[in-house]
Amino acid sequence: MKESCLRILSKIAYPFTRLRDFEAFTLLEVMIAVAIMAIALTTLFGSQSRSLSYATEAHFHIVAPALAAAKLAEVQSGVRELVSDNGDFGDDFPGYVWQLEVEDAGLEEIEALAELEGGIQQVDLKVEWSDSPYSYSLRYYEYHIE
Repeated sequence: MKESCLRILSKIAYPFTRLRDFEAFTLLEVMIAVAIMAIALTTLFGSQSRSLSYATEAHFHIVAPALAAAKLAEVQSGVRELVSDNGDFGDDFPGYVWQLEVEDAGLEEIEALAELEGGIQQVDLKVEWSDSPYSYSLRYYEYHIE
């Protein structure tokens, strides 16, 4: 009985004396868990960044052709004069700018075109988004009677 009292007293004084009595993580287990979490979070943030980049690019490739078509429609309908010019799209599409370059097409070496009265003009329209590396260009040929 004396031994059992000593055993109880030693457990009260030193409750974690045996290895099986410890219920905590070792430093190695914590370091492995932190490493696994770091790898998982790095992968997750990388895929999120790529997703955001793809969404931005898709947005540009939807908006820029529509803006270019609208600007070209202004030129073809006569609302805007067919001269080299540049500008922006106002508050509706902030950051989007356009540049219009008009020059003679230089297709006189083609016999069928050389006989036409007037001339053919080459119209290059470029739409850019100032906050990104993206740009959209189109080329259009306009027959102009002088």
